[in-house]
Amino acid sequence: MTKTTSMISMRRLGKVWNPGTPKALTAIEDLDLEVEAGEFVVLLGPSGCGKSSLLYMVAGLEPPSSGELLCEGLPVTGPAPDRGMIFQEASLYPWLTIADNVAFGLKLAGMPAPQREARALELLRKVGLGDAASKRPEELSGGMRQRVALARALSMQPKVLMMDEPFAALDVQTRAKMQGHLLEIWRTSQASVLLVTHSIEEALALADRIVVFTARPGRIKEIVPVDLPRPRASRDARYIALQQHLADLLADEVDRAFLEQEAAL
Repeated sequence: MTKTTSMISMRRLGKVWNPGTPKALTAIEDLDLEVEAGEFVVLLGPSGCGKSSLLYMVAGLEPPSSGELLCEGLPVTGPAPDRGMIFQEASLYPWLTIADNVAFGLKLAGMPAPQREARALELLRKVGLGDAASKRPEELSGGMRQRVALARALSMQPKVLMMDEPFAALDVQTRAKMQGHLLEIWRTSQASVLLVTHSIEEALALADRIVVFTARPGRIKEIVPVDLPRPRASRDARYIALQQHLADLLADEVDRAFLEQEAAL
């Protein structure tokens, strides 16, 4: 993949929750990161290290406490259609059909009904749910609902797609299938992806680069390129070496995170 333009730029970025109060908590500190156009970046680190906080800032749902955050060279000041977010729970509207859930943002944007219906059906076919358009969310499995959430996010044709542990609640087999769906759609969408996970295996399956975070306050410990062809063979010697390297990087940070959580009890 040819990378030419920085889609997201973070310079000395910081986030403090509840500033100026006894509950003030520094989630992220002094973070520098560039995400290129069309790049798949995975954020990997222990619980509470600020990975989700970073996504919220890039999505425009939370302002940075310090530093600079740019999207295509412009400051991020709030949510925008060119930045889509998918959470761990699909958060679909239960009273709407699957097709209407996918088309919801297009309706708010004023797209005429025939066009948004056609776009929703096209996206549902891309995620393998073309026959589910008239169903309701409760009729679908967890993996299917996440595919609907992915289609809904893609309906606005975002340049940046953020995913906060989107497959964590799925079983191993469904999770692997969802990773395959995601990679296929990412290749055609040309979006930059920022995905949060705790799983080394998931990071290795998906990423162009893996950003390893320290325990809180979250800083970048190391950025690990994954220069392996997809789909990635877990028995490949290079894969195994990367897996061990990532495990070594995370070991001390996970221990620090556990000690901090125990001290806060």
